[in-house]
Amino acid sequence: METIVKNIVKNNHKEGKVAKAIEKQTAKLPSDTFLWTAFAVMGVSLSLKLLGRDHLGLFIGQWASPLLIMGLYNKLVKVEGHDKTSK
Repeated sequence: METIVKNIVKNNHKEGKVAKAIEKQTAKLPSDTFLWTAFAVMGVSLSLKLLGRDHLGLFIGQWASPLLIMGLYNKLVKVEGHDKTSK
């Protein structure tokens, strides 16, 4: 990961306005927010499946993966984000 960041700095790549705006907003959230939200979504999905609402349970259950990916992105940005190289 460190090599990638060094290559970006060396090649003078910069983040776009949208990425900076997203990073600014998501940095306000603790990383656990995404993890616990994903667990809650899985619980709601299981509950819906047990209540016989299969399609809705499946739809809600599919949100867990994107939430976990957003949490990973959030953590990565906090550790290796553009702020590290821009300042």
